Amino acid sequence: MTLDSARSLITATLGRMAALYGRPVFDEWVVISLGAESGILAYAGPRADTFRKNFAADVAPLRAAMEEKNYDIGDFEFAADSAGPRHDVSLRLGGGSYLVCNHTEKSMAEIRADPRWLKAQAAFFELAEKFRADPLVI
Repeated sequence: MTLDSARSLITATLGRMAALYGRPVFDEWVVISLGAESGILAYAGPRADTFRKNFAADVAPLRAAMEEKNYDIGDFEFAADSAGPRHDVSLRLGGGSYLVCNHTEKSMAEIRADPRWLKAQAAFFELAEKFRADPLVI
C-alpha cells in the first residue's frame, strides 16, 4: 500500500469509528517510520504547531506498553491509562511504519467506558486486517 492510500484508508476508518461511536474516538493521528526513512510521514489533528515538539513525551506511555514485545504487521497496542495528549494506540502498518492515534482530551479507559466502543473497535480491527493483507511500503 502506498502512503496516499494509507492516509485515505486511515481517514475513512476514523470517520467510520466516529459515526459508530457518536463522536470522534481519536482526534489526532500520525504515521511514523522507524526504518531507514525514519520520521513523521503524515499527521492530522489539532496540534499541528506543537505536535513534533511534544511527540517524544506524548508517546512515552505507549512506548512503555510496547516494550519487549514484537509486533507483526497488523498488530496493535493500546495504552489504557494514557490521558490527554498522551498517545492511546499504535498499529504496525508495514516494515518499520506505525500508525499512532490519540484523543487529545480523553484516555482509552474513558473511551472504553462507553458501550459504543465495541462497534468502533471492530472498525479499528478491520483497519488492522487491511494493513496485514496489504502493508504500507515506504
